Parts: sequence; structure tokens; C-alpha cells
Amino acid sequence: MKAPAKKAAPKAAAKPARAAPKPAAKAPAPGVKNAAKALVQAGKAAPAGRARTPAAPQEAARPSLVRDSFTMPDGEYAVLANVKQACLKAGFEIKKSELLRIGVALVGRLDMATLRQVLDSLPQLKTGRPPGKQ
Repeated sequence: MKAPAKKAAPKAAAKPARAAPKPAAKAPAPGVKNAAKALVQAGKAAPAGRARTPAAPQEAARPSLVRDSFTMPDGEYAVLANVKQACLKAGFEIKKSELLRIGVALVGRLDMATLRQVLDSLPQLKTGRPPGKQ
């Protein structure tokens, strides 16, 4: 009579990997890093007597994103909320960051005279953070 097969020992539960925050300025874009590794490996793998085949087209590198904060009067902030509501009524959803990016794109198209005129019409704001409580 044959002995029953032994079951494999249960594996220890893997600990979840903790992602350490990395400074974005020091790390190259992942697409660039991977492309550089691929080129190095392709150079090592190609025999000396053969001509290299052209590399596959590289993906466009994603632009790096920047988090920022700013101060805005309540009235101008309410305009963003009103535009978001109007977009919902028109049948599409839009985020506040998308509205701000649209504004940046439109500002980029303005001539300096118009930009200066709009800037002069805005109320002056105190910039910076309020003093901390001690």
C-alpha cells in the first residue's frame, strides 16, 4: 500500500511591501530608465557579426506632475464650482484641476497687453501662509 503524499508546508504570509517615498527630481523618468536598460541589454545580446535591427519606437515620456497650493478668493473659487455644475448639466464631468489646466492653456494664448489688463483688474492678495500659533 502506498503512503499518502505529503502536503507542501504552508508558505508564510508575504509582508506587504512599503513604498518608500522617492524624490521625483532625483529619479529619472521610468520610461527613460527602462529604455536605457533595454538598449544596454540589446547591445550585449546582439552578435558582433550581425547588423542591429532598428529599435521599437519608444513611448512618449509622461510629463512629471507637480503638486502645488495657492490662495484664491472665495468668489473666484465659487466660479470654479459654478462651472463644474454647468458642465454636469451639459452632460460631462470635469475636475477642478482640469478647469485650472484649461485656464492655463487659455492664458498661454493671450498677448501681453491683454494679460496685463486682466492682471490689473484682479484684487491684490496677501501671498504666503498665515503666521503659525505659538
